[in-house]
Formats: sequence, C-alpha cells, structure tokens
Amino acid sequence: MAGSLLLLLDDIATVLDDIAVMSKMAAKKTAGVLGDDLALNAQQVSGVRSEREIPVVWKVAKGSFVNKLILVPLALLISVVAPWLINPLLMIGGLFLCYEGVEKIVHMFHSKKAHTASEAQQQLIQTETDLLTMENEKIKGAIRTDFILSAEIVVISLGTVATATFMEKVGVLSVISIVMTIGVYGLVAMIVKIDDLGLYLSEQVSSFKQSIGRGLLAFAPILMKTLSIVGTIAMFLVGGGIINHAVPLLHHFTESTVDHAELIPQVGNIVGALTPTLINFAIGMIAGFVVLLVVAGIQKVWPKSKQA
Repeated sequence: MAGSLLLLLDDIATVLDDIAVMSKMAAKKTAGVLGDDLALNAQQVSGVRSEREIPVVWKVAKGSFVNKLILVPLALLISVVAPWLINPLLMIGGLFLCYEGVEKIVHMFHSKKAHTASEAQQQLIQTETDLLTMENEKIKGAIRTDFILSAEIVVISLGTVATATFMEKVGVLSVISIVMTIGVYGLVAMIVKIDDLGLYLSEQVSSFKQSIGRGLLAFAPILMKTLSIVGTIAMFLVGGGIINHAVPLLHHFTESTVDHAELIPQVGNIVGALTPTLINFAIGMIAGFVVLLVVAGIQKVWPKSKQA
C-alpha cells in the first residue's frame, strides 16, 4: 500500500514536471495573443469612475475565470469528439471581434461632439445618469472579448501539447488559464490606477516624488488613449489572424506573399516580418465591415418581417 502511494506520488511529480515544461512552451506560443488581450481589456475597462475601476477589473477577472472554466473542458471534449469544430467556432469568434472593432470605429465617427458649453453640460449630465449602465456594458463587453481571446489561447495551448496524455493536457491548460488570467488582469488593474498613483505621489513632501507623480498624471491619459487605439487595432489583428489561419486559401496567400516580400533587397526580412500582421489587419477590417453590413441588413429586414 505504501509502495503504491509512493509510486502514485512519483507519477504525480513526473506529470507536474512535464506540465511545467509544456506550460512554458504553451506560454511562449500564446504570448502574442496575451499582448492583444492586455491591450483590449485595459481599454475595455477604462472610462469608468475612479472608485469603481478595481471593482470593475475584479468583475471582469471573475468573468474571465468563468470563461476558462467553460472553455477548458469544452476544448478538451471537442478535441476528442469533434476536432473539426474548433476552427469554425474560432472563426465565429474572430468575426465577432472584427465586427466589434468596426462598430467602435463607426461609433467614434458618428458620436456627437459638444460644440457649446451648454451641450457639454448636457452630455455630462447624461453621462452621470448612464454611469451604471455604461459600467455594466463595459463589463459585459470585456467578458465577451475575453471569451474569444481565451478560446484562442486555450486552442493554441492545446495544439502545443497535442501528443501529451489527457491529464497532462488538463494540467497545462489549467496552469496557462490561471497564470495568464492573474497576470493579465493584475497588469490591467495597475494600468487603470496609474493616475491615482500619480495623484498620491504629487501630494507627497519630496520634490522627487512630486515630479514622478506629475509625470504619471500627464502620462495616464496618453496611455489610456493609446490603449484605446491599440485595443481596437488588436481586435482586427486577432480576428483577422483567426480567419486567416482557418481559411486555407488566405493562409497560403499570406505565406506566398511573405515569401515574395522577403526577396526584396535590403529590407526583405523586415517587410516579410510585417506582411502577415498587415494582411491579418486587412482581413479583419474587411471581415468586420462585411459582418456590419450583414447585421445592418438583418436589422432593417427584421422589423418589417415582424410587422408582417
């Protein structure tokens, strides 16, 4: 009995060691998606009241954990029962991300800007009234986006450990899910509280701390604006990348274009490295506008069919 227990402990230790190695491999593969995840989630939760920033991040982080609790078992089940379903499901998620990106751009151009002091005051009153609604919408939007990005991270991680045993797969996906959720939302929490840290330091006695505080206060709005832009671009890059990898024709076109780009004298390596990103972005933009047109068409037809 004691010998069996020791053997079991030895097996567990071996599996954990293998999981640690494979988790590092999976983490390297998913690093690119995580960068997009961080940018997207930071800009998704920005714009809420200062005292609500951490509670909002915490709610989204809890939503992210729930997403992974759904996705990890689902991905393992699909990989065994119907592995052909993974790409179509990812494509649906990718199309949704592209659609959200285009919707953000359209909203930005169509949103009314205040031209007078009275209009600005009216908008401020409206914003104050809708704060709770806006907060809930941001949380829901961030959790939806996280679901798609988490799905991609889980699938990439699963592909990295395709030849491993079932328990090793479970271990790797669990480690990746926990570590990356804590890492991403820990950084998001730090980013959204930069202005508060700046304010705290600017009120200190030390002139050095005051200088750092003022610098952080000046840097915070620039960072948030940048993250808003980067987050929207990331939607197209991630969504376009998913579609690109899922459609063989597009994938072969990208590889062929990269091969030709690398032949350009002197700058071939740089152009070749940038080409897949630019193609993914273009695919994401086109796909997003196509989905937007389809959705707009359905929204126009649906009320008519409802009345009929």
